[in-house]
Amino acid sequence: METHDTTSALYVVATPLGNLDDITLRAVALLRAADLIACEDTRHSRHLLDRHGIRAPLLPLHEHNENAAAEKLVAALGAGKRVALVSDAGTPGISDPGARAIAAVRAAGHRVVPLPGPNAAIAALSAAGLPDARFLFAGFLPTKAAARRADIARLAAVPGALVFYEAPHRVAETVADLVAALEPQRTLVVARELTKLFEEIAAMPLADAPAWFAADANRARGEFVLIVSGPPPRLGIDAEAERVLALLLAELPVKQAAKLAAAIAGASKNELYQRALELKAV
Repeated sequence: METHDTTSALYVVATPLGNLDDITLRAVALLRAADLIACEDTRHSRHLLDRHGIRAPLLPLHEHNENAAAEKLVAALGAGKRVALVSDAGTPGISDPGARAIAAVRAAGHRVVPLPGPNAAIAALSAAGLPDARFLFAGFLPTKAAARRADIARLAAVPGALVFYEAPHRVAETVADLVAALEPQRTLVVARELTKLFEEIAAMPLADAPAWFAADANRARGEFVLIVSGPPPRLGIDAEAERVLALLLAELPVKQAAKLAAAIAGASKNELYQRALELKAV
């Protein structure tokens, strides 16, 4: 193990999404050397740890006890211990518990060291094949329908792909809300059960998604990453006009930015004004 992994610190360790072989060599070495491992679910983590002969003491750290568990982490670090933090799968703190504990450790003056590795959003994006140069990770949308629809509406104008996590019992409702709120020609990439036995990654026009799910009940099973491609180009506003507008909006009020962008780029002032309002709302 590298020298900088041998001192007292909180080590944030990414663990496999499903396939246990996806853990890094550095993560295994660190977990073997840890004096304490904080786990989202100790029973779940035990399967991975047993596979690698890791016997460090385990501390439950989940959304219901994170503040109290954080105090124990700070105490262990104060005693010079090496502490690892893992979630059930993927990277702690990314739609998983850990962020509050990490903040508490930092506030107490202790080092936090990331050990990069599996992340469902990045894995899905890498296999999506979308042309978007940017993406926004939105995580889980609200469970209530009205709040979920409002969130989607606020995200509609984001100039990049949108990445969501979703549970099987809500995925059909979420897809229906995406179809209702966004342009039908956008692409939806459905990535479910990543790295697991029934992994499936499918891309389709957003408008076709409800029928795709309805065609096979198995398609609504598992853990999901949903990726929606960015909005299509607006008629009358080319890429150069959009670029000029974005630069001016950083310095000027909406009305003035739209007027100047129209003069510079030769585009419609009214369309640029509407686009400026959308960009300011993001």
